[in-house]
Amino acid sequence: MISGFDYGTSNCAMGILQSEAADVILLPLEQGKAFMPSTLYALERELICEQVGLGIVNPTDKEIFLSLRSNSLAQARRIRQQESIGVSEQSLFFGRAAFEEYYEFPEEGYFVKSPKSFLGASGLRPEQVFFFEDIVTAMMQNVKRQAEKSAAALGLDSNAERTIEHTVIGRPVNFQGLNSERSNKQAIDILTTSAKRAGFKSVEFLFEPIAAGLNFEAKLTADKTVLVVDIGGGTTDCAMVRMGPNHKNKEQRQQDFIGHSGERIGGNDLDIQLAGSNLMPLFGMGSDLKNGNPVSSKTFWDAVTTNDIGAQSTFNSLQTELYLDQLVRDSAAPELIRRFIKMRDDKQNHHLVRSSEQCKIELSNASEYRVDLSFIEQDLSEVVTRELFAAAVNRPVGKMTALMDEAIMQAGCKPDLVYVTGGSAQSPVIRQAIKEKIGDVEVVDGDHFGSVASGLTVWADRIF
Repeated sequence: MISGFDYGTSNCAMGILQSEAADVILLPLEQGKAFMPSTLYALERELICEQVGLGIVNPTDKEIFLSLRSNSLAQARRIRQQESIGVSEQSLFFGRAAFEEYYEFPEEGYFVKSPKSFLGASGLRPEQVFFFEDIVTAMMQNVKRQAEKSAAALGLDSNAERTIEHTVIGRPVNFQGLNSERSNKQAIDILTTSAKRAGFKSVEFLFEPIAAGLNFEAKLTADKTVLVVDIGGGTTDCAMVRMGPNHKNKEQRQQDFIGHSGERIGGNDLDIQLAGSNLMPLFGMGSDLKNGNPVSSKTFWDAVTTNDIGAQSTFNSLQTELYLDQLVRDSAAPELIRRFIKMRDDKQNHHLVRSSEQCKIELSNASEYRVDLSFIEQDLSEVVTRELFAAAVNRPVGKMTALMDEAIMQAGCKPDLVYVTGGSAQSPVIRQAIKEKIGDVEVVDGDHFGSVASGLTVWADRIF
């Protein structure tokens, strides 16, 4: 079978084409839902590698992997013995199940959200690259396995095609802003290696804004120059594309792709800014020391910057632990710092940012929202209004709209319309910023969650 695979920062989705009607079907991946959160929880970090090895089907690939990871696999066996984790006991959880395990046992296992955000990070050591390969492979193995089960249950696979062997994976224009060429190569290499180990025989990539536009193009009855704005969880990508009846059936679309821009700024950054600006004051950010000087905000921002390896390493370091112990003694509001320390000790910073994400979602339809933080302390909460949210995210939203200007400038012409997609694009704050930036050009909403996966599926069917 042939598939389009949206390995997203926030969610994963996989589509196949139903041959009789040529309709794209997004396959259920979890609890009957087509979108699975991009999360993983392991009982122990070392067991991720072991599960990847067990899941590799191709004998040659498996032999190579076992050789490359011999030390890690031996460590996994020791961990199983030390922690009395049975061979048949489930050790990895994905999607919503991963969140549930993390919420119940935050301080015990290993939790990772949005690993795609880290793939282009500068300065990764070889062992870090190997670890990200294993995380991504484990997630891809699970998505592929669940998609194949759903295809079989829906009667969409033939007797000859029980597995999904060929796929097109979406990619942002740039995984990182700095050293973009090197960053992009590193990320694509990790995704390619992981996809092959997950069992895909053929792997191709397509820019996510182009994929989103392909889904929209099928509905156009006249040729248009379209600015596609894809605001995902980890990146914002813009593309100026010539679309319509005279373009959609071309085998090569390079000449229709007349401008593009992209940066590692997305929905996750909005969650982080909201958490830092509106929730961290509950934990001492913005308070004073006994001598009247303000408390440094860096450690508080490190706590919520969950998409940055360096920030998380610093936040979890011994140096930060010692600093916070001293800060309790020096602070004019020690009870707030103690609350912060408890949140850190219980590893609840990811849960805090997840609560911020939920607040962002709720503010799409409400003027204010009470963020429930009772998982940290009984009756702890904070009310956030849409105005406070807009102020908190002003800087990243400004970067998002600046990318529109860059794509338009490259194209050298004004778009006939703007096609907006991506989960965070539903926010009224972002929609208003886009309208203010683009002026009198029509703005059209796409399928905010399914357009990329659908477009990737259409392209996969075309090239395979």
